[in-house]
Amino acid sequence: MTAITTGRPRAEELRALAERAGRELEGAPALDILGWAAETFGPRLCVTSSMADAVVAHLAARALPGVDVLFLDTGYHFPETIGTRDAVETVLDVNVITLTPRRTVAEQDAEFGPRLHERNPDLCCAMRKVEVLEAGLGSYDAWATGLRRDESPTRAGTPVVGWDATREKVKIAPIALWTQADVEAYVREHGVLTNPLLQDGYASIGCAPCTRRTAEGEDARAGRWAGMGKTECGLHG
Repeated sequence: MTAITTGRPRAEELRALAERAGRELEGAPALDILGWAAETFGPRLCVTSSMADAVVAHLAARALPGVDVLFLDTGYHFPETIGTRDAVETVLDVNVITLTPRRTVAEQDAEFGPRLHERNPDLCCAMRKVEVLEAGLGSYDAWATGLRRDESPTRAGTPVVGWDATREKVKIAPIALWTQADVEAYVREHGVLTNPLLQDGYASIGCAPCTRRTAEGEDARAGRWAGMGKTECGLHG
């Protein structure tokens, strides 16, 4: 598999590349997967991060110093999450790009009524996350995420390299095969930044109004949109 160095590949070329890489890189070390992505896409690769931790950003910086890291600032984040973003930008060799929705929270409240996240969380996520990411990914051919198969049943089939048909991008999940223990071991070994909320009972961190602490025995996503019959925001299906 060689680098894409001239022009912008067509969607069908990217899809074929993703499918082949997904087969060939299954089981490969996370750094090797990101090394392939860096060699193949160069600056047309980005990382997305919720700033629960900086593991994938740290890995990506090793493979592609100065890599763009996209952060979606929904206007509803915990202060600890914003602080983690700022620390990541300071400490790692990455270029953090903060993306914001078209409407501020106040503007959304005025148009749709307050606490839309309680009445229609899917619409809130669509406007404050999904639309924002789709616009932010426009200049990239590939994006890397921190999805892991052990996080929830909905993520159990996550490929290490796959095709994002909605956005027509190559989607890379370099730590898809990792367990929580693997993440914690990497954090300890490399001194990786983590969101302080992870030490305060939160296993998965999203917008403050829609995130709670998880109880012992619950999967990592159980604290997201609890009681709403919702497990994903729409970024990953």
